[in-house]
Amino acid sequence: MDKVFKPAEVEDYWYQIWGKKNYFHGEPNPQKTPFTIVIPPPNVTGMLTMGHVLNNTIQDILVRKARMEGKEVCWIPGTDHASIATEGKVVEMLKEQGIDKHSLSRDEFLKHAWGWKGKYGGIIIQQLKKLGCSCDWERERFTMDGGYTKAVLSAFVKLYEKGFIYKGHRLVNWCPVSKSAISQEEVNHQEVNGHLWYFKYPFKNSDEFVVVATTRPETMLGDTAVAVHPKDERYSHLVGKTVILPLVGRELPVIADNHVDPEFGTGCVKVTPAHDPNDFSMSERHGLELVNIMNEDASINENAPGAYQNLSRDDARKAVVKDLEEQGFLVKTEDYVHKVGYSERGQVPIEFYMSEQWFMRMGELVKPALQAVADGKIKFHPEYWVKTYKHWMENIKDWCISRQLWWGHQIPVWYHKEDPQKMHVSIEGPDDPENWYRDPDVLDTWASSWLWPLAVHDWPEESADLDYFYPTDVLVTGPDIIFFWVARMIIAGYEFKSDLPFKDVYFTSILRDENGRKFSKSLGNSPDPFELFDEYGTDAVRFGTMLMSPQGLDVLFSSNRLEVGRNFMNKLWNASRFVLMNLKDGQTLDINFEKEKLDLPEQWILSKLQKSVQAYNRQLERFHFNEAAKVLYDFTWNDFCDWYIEITKIHFREKDSQKGDVVRGAIVHVLKTILALLHPYAPFITEELWSQFKTEKDLELIVSPWPDYHPELVDSKAEKTMGFLQDIIIAVRTIRSQMNVPPSKKADMVVRMHGDSKFVLEKYGDVIKSLCGVREISVGEFLDKPPHSAVAVIRDMEIFLPLEGLIDVVLEQERLEKREADLKVYISNIQKKLSKRDFLSRAPKEVIEREEKKLIEMNNELKMLTINLEILQ
Repeated sequence: MDKVFKPAEVEDYWYQIWGKKNYFHGEPNPQKTPFTIVIPPPNVTGMLTMGHVLNNTIQDILVRKARMEGKEVCWIPGTDHASIATEGKVVEMLKEQGIDKHSLSRDEFLKHAWGWKGKYGGIIIQQLKKLGCSCDWERERFTMDGGYTKAVLSAFVKLYEKGFIYKGHRLVNWCPVSKSAISQEEVNHQEVNGHLWYFKYPFKNSDEFVVVATTRPETMLGDTAVAVHPKDERYSHLVGKTVILPLVGRELPVIADNHVDPEFGTGCVKVTPAHDPNDFSMSERHGLELVNIMNEDASINENAPGAYQNLSRDDARKAVVKDLEEQGFLVKTEDYVHKVGYSERGQVPIEFYMSEQWFMRMGELVKPALQAVADGKIKFHPEYWVKTYKHWMENIKDWCISRQLWWGHQIPVWYHKEDPQKMHVSIEGPDDPENWYRDPDVLDTWASSWLWPLAVHDWPEESADLDYFYPTDVLVTGPDIIFFWVARMIIAGYEFKSDLPFKDVYFTSILRDENGRKFSKSLGNSPDPFELFDEYGTDAVRFGTMLMSPQGLDVLFSSNRLEVGRNFMNKLWNASRFVLMNLKDGQTLDINFEKEKLDLPEQWILSKLQKSVQAYNRQLERFHFNEAAKVLYDFTWNDFCDWYIEITKIHFREKDSQKGDVVRGAIVHVLKTILALLHPYAPFITEELWSQFKTEKDLELIVSPWPDYHPELVDSKAEKTMGFLQDIIIAVRTIRSQMNVPPSKKADMVVRMHGDSKFVLEKYGDVIKSLCGVREISVGEFLDKPPHSAVAVIRDMEIFLPLEGLIDVVLEQERLEKREADLKVYISNIQKKLSKRDFLSRAPKEVIEREEKKLIEMNNELKMLTINLEILQ
């Protein structure tokens, strides 16, 4: 073994070995239990982020564990065509070449798009391999490959034939740049410093008026009502009257609706049904007219007065405000901070736009999916997401599934050239295509990815893969797409297969920087995973990330915290080198621990190991990945490395003794179990270390059996006795540390005891001497305390450590007295500071907390100094 762990060499080597031996591939096998996961397909445009690292490490943990448990594992990778994102990239590429998208035919554009995809798409797949993902790469899918496209179009046709899909005019999220409907997931809400304008709307045939407030004056050109709250006594007498819309002259009814917030503006609001979803809902309740005043690019259309037609929305806003002010309708303008929805791709404010689109009726489709989660057939982790899911599903709206793009699954609907009202809906198209033209829209990306657990197995065709690997076992995803993807996959599973698509859903944590800000490209606060892989090693990044990611809580990520992972890998590497150096050549170490007469340290470490195996498995079954990592970390670092390995050094000095062979057998058994348990988290280092200890009958670790829990090796008595021994050793080590006894100096230990614990000192005195730097141990019931002795009391024994000869008593006394005097001054100063009202009112909270913490620490140190001075005096 190399003296130092070199992650890059190990990682590349073992990933190639696993691939060559086809360990990642699964096939239907009636003799084995299937275990299936489908990767949440990243955008084909995507690059690996820390969010991907967290998500895919969790999946790899589950998959590697299942593989070692002997299950037939199928982890299907793939990428999503990402309609808007990819089309945006292609348009950008064409623009750099001096080509306008609209100068191309659809087929010409798609040729460029497929070329871009072939050159740049799928980089993230190679990056996932670097992360160590043990996906079945032979089954990699793309949401626009031939078989998958057939599945998407089949779903559309089936739902259309059942009456769930229809075409209609409705209000949608609209991106003026891509000139397409977009999903809510593609809308980012940003806080904007805007204005609130107050305008007069005069009553018909009257000098009186009402004052309305709005953040968007330009949309008033499409107003069709004014609304007040039915319980607002200020305006109840106005309901049923008519006002005249300034600049336009349209008559508007005054209506009462519970949606109106009496606290907003004057409590009197303008109603623009064609450009606001809440106003649209009011129009349905009150039968209001819908007046769309915008073109697809958000410029003003012919439905507005001529003076504003063809103006951009920003210019129209300025013109409307100017005209209203000049005509005496502007009352006042206030600064106003509010949130505005921006198109994620277009980077401009979206419009709520009346458009003819394809919709999916959701009312009936959601019922089985809602029931499955309510009944616990599908379990959410953390469970509190069930409430969020239930609320959304019970209040679901029809789904706008069409997009005005070219890259994507073109809707399988044709219109007759002579009679466009006549439609043909099928996968293949009409028999006489020359008489028909196809709907130009494509489907929402989510209307393809909702079939992912089915379509990756060639649905709607019957197949052995589909029968064997569906439903999948676990879905690991982010909570931000619980509605857009998770809920819809459940709906699709019950609609097309009459079965759930997965049994458990694990929602990952949200990664934030040390200031609590969510990782984002715009903030530039998301670290590059590959830089972290190079600095810390992939295993360390995987393990460190999992250790800091509790279920259901946001992660305050710090690359410095990955040092815990790197230090752990180095600790494991060094421990393995130590064990390897103390083995005999060709030693098999196949020991039956039930038949061997084991000494206390072996009884103890095997018992602690079994308890750790049990706790580790329990945490993984609960999807508490950070707690599982902590169990293994604590056992490996504390019990195995800091205690058991140190104890074994005593026996390894006697290389040929039978006792030494039993110890070697135990230490190798424990180490190999640690490697097996850790493998899902840190696959590369564990496989490399396993190769150093594997016997001829052992397989590679990736396909070796998962460690069993052996309750017969749990020994509470041994743990209790060992705990007593550890308390003694810790007490002596603490005295040496506090009294500044040099490590090179051996101490004498005098023990006065009154109970029956003498056997621990007699039997394990060599352990105490070795681990505590003790030369001689004297034990008796009536021994006197030696002069200048430090004292520790452990259960029924008093431990004295004579300090004369170990330290310069006078010099140490002087040092402690000086430190005592300094501490008293420091403590007095902090107490004065904390008693001042001026300091407490002005100082930041963290400064006050820091001072309070410092005071506690100094008081504790002062107490210890006082005790040590008493010992020396």
